[in-house]
Amino acid sequence: MPLTMNREVFITCAVTGSGATQDRSPHVPRSPAQIAASAIDAAKAGAAIVHCHVRDPETGRPSRDPALYREVTERIRDAAVDVVLNLTAGMGGDIVFGSVEAPLPVAAGTDMAGATERVAHVADCLPEICTLDCGTMNFAEADYVMTNTPGMLRAMGRMMTELGVKPEIEAFDTGHLWFARELVKEGVLDAPALVQLCMGVPWGAPDDLNTFLAMVNNVPEDWIFSAFSLGRNQMAYVAAAVLAGGNVRVGLEDNLWLDKGVLATNAQLVERAVGIVERMGARVIGPQQVRERLGLTKRAPRGR
Repeated sequence: MPLTMNREVFITCAVTGSGATQDRSPHVPRSPAQIAASAIDAAKAGAAIVHCHVRDPETGRPSRDPALYREVTERIRDAAVDVVLNLTAGMGGDIVFGSVEAPLPVAAGTDMAGATERVAHVADCLPEICTLDCGTMNFAEADYVMTNTPGMLRAMGRMMTELGVKPEIEAFDTGHLWFARELVKEGVLDAPALVQLCMGVPWGAPDDLNTFLAMVNNVPEDWIFSAFSLGRNQMAYVAAAVLAGGNVRVGLEDNLWLDKGVLATNAQLVERAVGIVERMGARVIGPQQVRERLGLTKRAPRGR
């Protein structure tokens, strides 16, 4: 797609994630009340979309408990601030193999669920957006694999589309975009699709600019994309994404630091991103404009 600076930018805040960051910063929210409060603060700071995982309130470990998702959803929707809700559907595809000489049986930490179970909280909460990690990938951990087979992705994608929830395609490498285009071609996902380019996640696409531009050039021209990088490059990728024609993601899922030695809150990261976007001569748009651009419908959870 042609590289033209985006002048109307939306910001997504990835509030807590599923990484082992719960004990590395006091600002990483754990309980549904903390996650919702941090999401609301991010929205007040300028985030049009909040991307939410849930965690065990006691340990801070990542969870798939639908009751936790429902509490987060209801707390955010009951708040006085408007924001587009984006729930992860990325969990339930984790394999941790045994040793290199005896990979089976799989080890502790493996969490494999069927498509219906992986999407159950989405069907219950009916967010405007949910994520679809569009491929299998090695992460930095020695024996861990994030698994998303073509069959699983087709099944989950159809469920999301039938629910009226917009999938946000999480692309960690160019092959994930290739398969995403196939899902649209097959009618599993609707066009124009929404894509999140995930840069610098070991061992996916590195966050150098040549690789980033290759990722951007694999996004169809009529699709809408956002991008982020991890750690100290998070704010650099705010500028890079806008220059390349995209939108922005920041938040504690991807980066804990505001400055060297200074731990950030989600609201502070959003505020800094807003400043970068505006100093580039672009405008930060709000949740209702995002709904209009993406064709989203705000709904209450089932049973409300």
